[in-house]
Amino acid sequence: MKLFKSLLVAPALLGLLTPMTAKSSEIDLVTISTFNQNSIDFDSNSFKPNSDKKSVLLSGGEGLVESSIDESSIDEISFSETTTASFGSNFYVGSVDGSSTGEAITFTYDFAMDLSTSFTGDDSFDVAVIAGNADGTAVDGYMGGDSTTGDGLVLDGVSYTFPLGGATVIVGDGVGVDDMNTGACAYSAFTDLLGDCGTSSVGGSADSAFAIGYDFGNGFTVAGGAGGGDSTSGYFTAEDDSTIGLEAAYTTDLYGISVAYTDDEDSGVDTTYWSIQGMIAPEGYPSISVGYETDDDDADAIFAGLTFSEVGPGSVSLGMASTELSSDDYYQYELSYAYPLNDGMTITPGVFIKETSGDDETGVVVTTSFSF
Repeated sequence: MKLFKSLLVAPALLGLLTPMTAKSSEIDLVTISTFNQNSIDFDSNSFKPNSDKKSVLLSGGEGLVESSIDESSIDEISFSETTTASFGSNFYVGSVDGSSTGEAITFTYDFAMDLSTSFTGDDSFDVAVIAGNADGTAVDGYMGGDSTTGDGLVLDGVSYTFPLGGATVIVGDGVGVDDMNTGACAYSAFTDLLGDCGTSSVGGSADSAFAIGYDFGNGFTVAGGAGGGDSTSGYFTAEDDSTIGLEAAYTTDLYGISVAYTDDEDSGVDTTYWSIQGMIAPEGYPSISVGYETDDDDADAIFAGLTFSEVGPGSVSLGMASTELSSDDYYQYELSYAYPLNDGMTITPGVFIKETSGDDETGVVVTTSFSF
């Protein structure tokens, strides 16, 4: 009964998330322009650089500016032309029937900001900032949103990516040993669990790492990385919890397969994982993705998912996965429909069922994703 109530209430709440628009004719620009007009000293160019000088902060820094440029023509306060910013946010509205955390309909959100710049045109220095409150409700336990103290902005990662010979290297904080992995999964997941395509242990527990990847240009790729350490135990010491990962993959537009090896030491316990992903995406048909993972204790997990890319204005995803890497056979199932309202906004209603040793948990959630 509570599930059906959620189904009735969720569309109504969804209406609250639809942005309102206003025409420019509704704004009295003439009246606004008369406000304290004598004290106004800016014009339409006020937010542009006030000088004709060139920027010294072009990526690449000293040595990349042409020597023919007169230093007196350089504007020292200009911003790098190669620095870009991207933003995203998610709203989560829904409830989970049978959850011990609570069955109420809840609303939470998260926000992310990514800054990127290049110094040579082939490299990238990236900074990730997050905020949100998506960690306290039953819905949050399934959707995997971000949360920060007091909803404040928090630095989530700093990394530098650069070419090395024919390979590509990434290093930094917030980097996983699997960051250069190719993978072979075409599934568009709704919940966080199925987003790993059945291979949640790839990359291990390291959060500060380096990774390197090489693309042979014919579909074959290889990648690997290592990470771990903290300010007390250091990196790659006897006391350090370290992670090592390797992957080999072959992918095309129509099919692919990847095999990954992860040796992860967490809290002094060393575990080895083997992870396999495969996908086929024939043109005009739904994509099929599968995953399998096992460890050295013979625990395993499976995944399978279908994505129908063109169903009306949106796409449908149907999938299932083991709830955890174990010898117990409990699964989670999901069905979702994602449709874009415009280039920067997508609404995805979905339902999921999780098997447990007791009563199953059933969730109905509507996510609204913004990107700009």
